[in-house]
Amino acid sequence: MPEEPAENISGGDDGGGADAAFVPGEADTRAAAVVDALGEMYWQKAYGGQDAFTCLVRTILSQNTSDKASQPAHDSLMNRYGGGDLAATLADAEQSELAETIQSAGLYNQKSEMIIGAAEEIVADFGGAAAFDEFVRDEAPSTVRSRLLEIHGVGPKTADCVLLFAGGRGGVFPVDTHVHRIARRMGLAPPDADHEEVREHIERDVPPEKCGFGHTAMIQFGREYCSARKPACLDGPEACPLYDLCDKVGIDELDGTVTDPAEAN
Repeated sequence: MPEEPAENISGGDDGGGADAAFVPGEADTRAAAVVDALGEMYWQKAYGGQDAFTCLVRTILSQNTSDKASQPAHDSLMNRYGGGDLAATLADAEQSELAETIQSAGLYNQKSEMIIGAAEEIVADFGGAAAFDEFVRDEAPSTVRSRLLEIHGVGPKTADCVLLFAGGRGGVFPVDTHVHRIARRMGLAPPDADHEEVREHIERDVPPEKCGFGHTAMIQFGREYCSARKPACLDGPEACPLYDLCDKVGIDELDGTVTDPAEAN
């Protein structure tokens, strides 16, 4: 799955959205309480504002690699192909040239084929990037998500990122490896839940206006406190700010072992 920025900045200075005051509420579920607690730790934004096709390209580039590797590829792509209708330009791009341009992102042959294929589809079905952007912003989220998932190379996480960062849609909580691990470890979703099941549980239990922020904040929490191999709770209850909200599924604090929640007894 694609990794997210190390800081909770909605994809950087050009990530769209606007600063927003965080207002904790009377949480009706533990998932909502977790997101409210994260709100006390990290700043937040109201999401949306990215160009939809640019966001799609950026997310494809980030698949199976880090932001550190994919950002230069995105910059190189925009330097070479930006300036007009990006979808129309990339639909006509030479695959080998695009692959060379995005080489730093890894899997560049596969990703260049996916990007060109997506561009061709969007030009054929929508006429270009502007109409696609309007579709993402204005149509029902379920309709947009279904259409995005029809594009080769677009999975649930990529579709949800476009809905969130371009469409600014409430109630969208993309699930990456961090969110998948933390939600099951904390008991917010069943231990054996797949990515889609985790998404369904969290989107059901977290207020729609807090889902976007919760997504990026939970990733940041995973990087700083709840890593895969050595979560902070192994250093004692005081080491993790969400200790009292967590079931610690798969974590044995006595012997210091950590297993995937799905494998925990």
